[in-house]
Amino acid sequence: MSVSLRALGPDEPRPDTSSEWDDWGPLPDQPAVPDVGRLLVEDDGVVVGEVTWHAVWYGPSPGSRAFNIGIGLMAAARGRGIGTHAQRLLAEHLFATTDVHRVEASTDVANTAERRSLEKAGFRAEGVLRGAQARADGRHDLVSYALLRGDLPTSRAT
Repeated sequence: MSVSLRALGPDEPRPDTSSEWDDWGPLPDQPAVPDVGRLLVEDDGVVVGEVTWHAVWYGPSPGSRAFNIGIGLMAAARGRGIGTHAQRLLAEHLFATTDVHRVEASTDVANTAERRSLEKAGFRAEGVLRGAQARADGRHDLVSYALLRGDLPTSRAT
């Protein structure tokens, strides 16, 4: 396995990463948001999914900005450790290219595969966000995870 991340080409379609965890129901058109990004996940040169990030703020100062990340993998790529590698690569990329101190992620409390993946990638569980996410079938609790710049070895976090 050789997991890497790359930008989506201008006419390249996004991979179908749909799963039971992302039935959102109808979504309105949303304006572009600053500090948002997306990279494709490749395994041995084959696109198998995508990772995304967006800024979240915990106060008005620039040092209070963090990134919340997400991942979607094609069904055939799940359960092989690719998600763990891709999420760690994305966190390392964000620490290397920005000044954020915190990269965070959340997942449904019942999504044990993603919870294991985040933990293997070095993220630490911080708590449950009750009723935080609305999906087509109702409100869902999420587990919040974070990786801090200081959690990575110095040579990779700078």
